[in-house]
Order: sequence, then structure tokens, then C-alpha cells
Amino acid sequence: MNRLRILLLGPDCNPEEVSIPFVTYSHAAALAQLHDVTLVAREAVEDALRRAKAPFRAIEVARTPRLDRIFAWCFRRIFRSNYDSQLVTAFRYPFSIAFEWQAWRQLRHRIFAGEFDVVLRLVPMTPSMPSPFAFFLRKGPIPFVIGPLNGGLPWPPGFIQLDNQREWISGLRNAYRFLPFARSTYRHAAAIIAASSQTYSEFAAYCDKLFFVPEPGIGRPLCSADSRSSEPGAKLELIFVGGLVPRKACDLALRAAAPLLRSDVARFTVIGDGRERNRLEQLARSLGIEKDVSFCGWVSHMEVFSRLRSADVFVFPSLRDNGAGVVFEALAAGAVPVVADFGGPGDIVHADVGYKVPVTNESDMVSEIEKILANLVSNRDLLNRLRQQGMSYARECLTWEAKAQRTTQVLNWVVWGGRKPDLVPPKLLHMQVRADFEKLARQSGTEFDQYTTESVDRDRPFRRSGYHSGVNKK
Repeated sequence: MNRLRILLLGPDCNPEEVSIPFVTYSHAAALAQLHDVTLVAREAVEDALRRAKAPFRAIEVARTPRLDRIFAWCFRRIFRSNYDSQLVTAFRYPFSIAFEWQAWRQLRHRIFAGEFDVVLRLVPMTPSMPSPFAFFLRKGPIPFVIGPLNGGLPWPPGFIQLDNQREWISGLRNAYRFLPFARSTYRHAAAIIAASSQTYSEFAAYCDKLFFVPEPGIGRPLCSADSRSSEPGAKLELIFVGGLVPRKACDLALRAAAPLLRSDVARFTVIGDGRERNRLEQLARSLGIEKDVSFCGWVSHMEVFSRLRSADVFVFPSLRDNGAGVVFEALAAGAVPVVADFGGPGDIVHADVGYKVPVTNESDMVSEIEKILANLVSNRDLLNRLRQQGMSYARECLTWEAKAQRTTQVLNWVVWGGRKPDLVPPKLLHMQVRADFEKLARQSGTEFDQYTTESVDRDRPFRRSGYHSGVNKK
């Protein structure tokens, strides 16, 4: 396999943070093991990137110091350092555009000099944040790829947990389509990588250049053999890991586990903190299970993984989670996941490794989880089989290396051509969306490609023209 020369836009990649900064850094570092990667980042993360000593060809810093100070002040003072706010995502838009404009100014001469084969934008991950790079490179000389993208999950109706957290701005999400560069980003991208079935369905009109690669990953050193020694009559160890906020729905997990906890055949550990903690502790008392539920607050990442290794079942009925890397960690650690069949967790978990509960209403979900837990208490052979299969699944399919290999398939297809990689999501939400587009196209008397304005001739200029980076390679 030829090593590609990748210019990777990752302004917030950070090995010393959690969530998206760590996810995107790990993805970038895994790609750097396979290719010559030049990472473009903000000044704020430069020191952390250099301390990590990942094998990047180079780290370029796009400096926008005045804007960085403005954003940092607003994030602390106005948004109260709330990373979970959709308002923060919307507020980032001009700062993201400014970063890419500065990166283009610094690197455009090297791009046109033939120093890179492809541009890949990893960050931001939200589809509502367009990229001017796609417009700048619309005529070459190299292709632009965006993703993995994730976000835009709808808010399932009928859950008070979501009503308590939904922000007014969520109703305006689709307005991003009218922002500068929004349409050109996906029209001129040579490939779009989606990280969830929901996001994939959102871009169904671009199906000829659309791929699925999950958002999170897991480090291979964490995928070690199972060291548990099950004792006859041992209690079923249940665990929840996540922020104690309404949409994570830890209350559903506690209510479903309550019968087993009152029967003294299970224990429940809750790792995480947030504004819901007091209410959840009160719920445990009202259910009569407070002695069998341990609220541990936030602990170190290594301790989280250690607790997962000691657990039997990871109960995670989160009602709105785009990625949920903790599900990957649970699988790798041998904690059998019980998740809501929605968003990122619903894409990753399947019947051979865990359970997915339909997102219908609170009482039905609680009842279904309760039945699953009762079955696992009485059938330890099933529990052990799911555990072993889940650990193998994580080791073979969910590592950062596996994710980098899938991304490489897309990049090779964009740069060199050939057969399109078969990277589709596990759920077929996009098929209904595509069918709707085709129906509208028939009604308007146009071809599907014309209707969506995404014909092959416009979307793949690089393989037919002198701009195809493979042609220009020395």
C-alpha cells in the first residue's frame, strides 16, 4: 500500500483531553502510522501534541491569537465552560472559518507545489460546521475529504429527560445549510465520511461518495484477554459510566435494575457527575436500593477501565448519544452492553455482543432492560459468551488501527480511483431518505443526480482531470 501525503485539519486534536479532542487525535495518530501526515492545529494544543510524540511528518500551527482569546473568554464567562451546549457549537462557526482561512494562507503554496496528495478535515466533527477548504480546492490540485462527521440526532419525543435538556437553538439546526460555504463543502468534497447511521442518512443525496466509519475507537493495549474469575453465586455487577445529565437517562437504568438490587442479587456502580446527581441519589432512596448503588463521581480514565473490567453488564440507556466511546471501552473490557437502539450505541452493539433496547417510551424501556438483566442473572453462560464475543469484536473491529484502515480505503479511492470501498452503516436509515429523494425527482421530471445537484461528473473531477493527484505524483 502506497503511503499518502495527507494534510490533516485537526485544530482541536489533543491527546491530553477527553471526548472529541482525544478521539480525533487518536484517529490522526493512527493515520500517521500508515501515511505521511502533516497535522494542522491551533496554538493552544501545540505543546500537548509535541509532548505526545506521535509519528506525524510535521505539526503546523495556524495562529489566530486574538480570536482564540475572544473564544476562550466567551466560553468561560458566557457559556460557563459547558461543552454539551449546542449554543457553543453555533458560536464556534466564525472561529472555525477563521482557522481554516489562516491554514489556507499558510499552506496554499505548498499545496499547489504538489507537497500533499489529499486534504482531510477531521475537526470539527459536526456536519453543521462547513469548510472553506472544499471551495478553495474545487478545481484542484488535490481532493478534499471531510469526516468522520457526526451529529444532528433528532430528539425522540415522549421523554421528560430530553425535554429537560433540549435547547431552543436545536430547532434552528438546519439553518446551517444557508451559511457561507455550507453547500460548497459537500458539493465539492471528493468523499464524505459519516460516523453514524443518522448522519449517513442526512447525506443520502451524496451516496456515490458517502462512507461510514464509526466515531470512537479503542487503544489496542486495552484489548487484553479476560482475567475474570467468576464465583458461584456472585452478584451481577452492573455499571453506568457517563455524565449525570438528563439525556444520559441514568434514571432508567436505576429503575430497571431496582428489582434485582432489592433481591440482593446485583450491585450497581455509577461513575460520573453532573446536575442530575442529587436527583438520582434521591431516586435510589425512594426505590429502596441506596445501599446497593455506589455513586463514585468522576474518576481517572484508567480507573474507569478498571471498573469496567470488574463489571458484568454496562447499562447505558442514553437517549441521545452521537458517538459514545465508552461503549467501545465496555466491549473491550468485557462488560456486556445494554444500550438504547439509537445514535452511536445503536450502530455499534449487535445481538452477538450485547443488547439494544428500542427507544419507545420510558416504561417500555425500563421493562425491557429489567427483563434483560433478569435473564443475565440466571444465565451466566450466556453472559460469558456475550462477554468473550464482545472482547473479540473490539479487538478485531473497533481499534484506532482498524478505524485508520477504513479511512485509508476512502482516501486511496479518492486519490487513486478503483472500486469504491463497501463502507455502509449497519442501519439502513439512508435507504428511506434516498427513496424520498428519488420520488421527488420523479415528480419533478428530472433525473435523481440532477435533482440532488450531485452528478458524478461534478463530484469526482480529480480522477478525470490533470488535477488527479495520482497523475501529478513523481
